[in-house]
Amino acid sequence: MNSLSTPQDALKELIENLAIKRGEVILASGQKANYYIDCRKVTLHSQGAALIGHAIHDRLKDDMPDAVGGMAIGADPIIGAVITIAGLNQNELRGFIVRKDEKKHGTSQMVEGPIQPGQSAVILEDVVTTGGSSIKAIERAEAAGLKITGLICIVDRLAGGRKKFESRGLNFTSLYTIEDFGLQP
Repeated sequence: MNSLSTPQDALKELIENLAIKRGEVILASGQKANYYIDCRKVTLHSQGAALIGHAIHDRLKDDMPDAVGGMAIGADPIIGAVITIAGLNQNELRGFIVRKDEKKHGTSQMVEGPIQPGQSAVILEDVVTTGGSSIKAIERAEAAGLKITGLICIVDRLAGGRKKFESRGLNFTSLYTIEDFGLQP
């Protein structure tokens, strides 16, 4: 990041340079696309994690939930970054991870973390397309007793996810949309 760029610009540049791959792919939703966004290339980068942690914390700080979490494995580094920034800012914030598959040993929980039923929570996501995996995370977190109030993602592909979340009464925020990178839905 040069001295004239903002953290928002620096994060956008990292996403553009590290995460966006152009060329035909099949997305988790089953849809075909002419680009892929692999935000793990940014969420697992030291500067990227710090920038993402600060950006999401800034969006949460006026209405801080009790917890943030999301679907393993994509949300794991985002959760870690956000709870670390919260801790550095003296904000108590817990993290949780939603398993994709049922755990067959130990406590067999689908949701792991220092959470309690009745706590408010926001789901974190790297990229939202149709919102299918986020809805699974929301449903599993709600089954664990959490009150999901919203969802924050890094990049919204503008492919219907927002509508699904808002139809459930959830707030939805994205740090960027694909249009910020000159891409189309």
